[in-house]
Amino acid sequence: MAAERLVIIGGDATGMSAASQARRLKGPDELSITAFERGHFTSFSACGIPYWVSGDVSELDDLIARTPEEHRARDIDLRTRTEVTEIDVAGRRVRALDRDSGETYWTGFDKLVIATGARPVRPELPGMDAAGVHGVQTLDDGQALLESLERTKGRRAVVVGAGYIGVEMAEAMLKRGYEVTVLNRGEQPMATLDPDMGRMVHDAMDGLGITTVNGADVTGIRTGPDGRVTEVTTDGASYPADVVVLGIGVEPETTLARAVGLPLGPYGGLLTDLSMRVVGHENIWAGGDCVEVLDLVAGRTRHIALGTHANKHGQVIGSNVGGGYGTFPGVVGTAVSKVCDLEIARTGLREKDARAVGLRFVTATIESTGRAGYYPGARPMTVKMLAEYRTGRLLGVQIVGREGAGKRVDVAAVALTAGMTVEQMTALDLGYAPPFSPVWDPVLVAARKTVSVLRKAGTA
Repeated sequence: MAAERLVIIGGDATGMSAASQARRLKGPDELSITAFERGHFTSFSACGIPYWVSGDVSELDDLIARTPEEHRARDIDLRTRTEVTEIDVAGRRVRALDRDSGETYWTGFDKLVIATGARPVRPELPGMDAAGVHGVQTLDDGQALLESLERTKGRRAVVVGAGYIGVEMAEAMLKRGYEVTVLNRGEQPMATLDPDMGRMVHDAMDGLGITTVNGADVTGIRTGPDGRVTEVTTDGASYPADVVVLGIGVEPETTLARAVGLPLGPYGGLLTDLSMRVVGHENIWAGGDCVEVLDLVAGRTRHIALGTHANKHGQVIGSNVGGGYGTFPGVVGTAVSKVCDLEIARTGLREKDARAVGLRFVTATIESTGRAGYYPGARPMTVKMLAEYRTGRLLGVQIVGREGAGKRVDVAAVALTAGMTVEQMTALDLGYAPPFSPVWDPVLVAARKTVSVLRKAGTA
């Protein structure tokens, strides 16, 4: 009997995790695996690109978990520099384009995995395709940016956008000795935080010498006679630039899926069931940055582009297509980042998220330290907590602080996943010793204050 044919579109976290897991469960005599990747690299850390650009990570190879050659050695037919341009759902085949030779051909499948990732948001504005304007989604993008910096004589960088990538790239350019301006459309940097917490990020960036301009709507990019960027214009000003980095965010890359009518959610991502199977399609799975996932707190789907989810999706998909079983129940929206020594973390809902789904809530904000106040090196930390009105169910936590602040969000992520109330959280048995925490950990202090706010509101 002929081997079943598995075709995978995309060779990064989800795609190659699925391929590897499926191969563990079935040998090549039972399952043939063909994976298409339009770039040069596979199984790489896109999240590490800002740290490679900054010089914190010295070599490109450090960001690659497994090379194409390593995948091929496991009987995976991995075709790099090959882009899938069309899916024929009824005919169970995909059309591929060899980007080097120009050859196109069809490949049949019995099972299909769509792991096309996300694409950087690139507004359709004058000059956005000019030399010196860079997105940073792939290792090819990072390499192009580094090569551009080598050719650039000036030292002025403009970063468009102040989300995770924007803030991290601002730090990277600062470390490379550039004068950095961040143009942010929102009220404060880090729109994944509430504005009062984002203000702390803004203050920290100012303290580092990064100029952050909020409420800045970019209208275009001007170039010189050589076609290279010279300045970025907004609706109220212009900013000189020798290099521009786009950190506006990403959106699901679902062009192929949309063309054949596969189901998409409100954010443009593919919709799947718990097994990561595309809704309504028995032989098609999808995962990673091209899908929407269930928000366990809000009860709605949302698009969250993170490598942690993508790898888990790949494991689940690989188990299912390989004859095993796996599910992905959803997320609570946990993320952590930094700008120099300021750590930024969040999980669950922001105030506007809670309002959007019709939840009534209370908030509490506390200031504490990451260690006992008397222990050397104790640094400030601010924790904001949201809880549901009446029930006291934890809805979200945001943390901004110095060393030891960021990973404290994991306690809140577990509490959210478990559906705990803030009162239940106050009894959590967390680790304590003066070098690591005050007697009352900052997360527990925030929980206690939130309980107090609920009681004053007559709901606890």
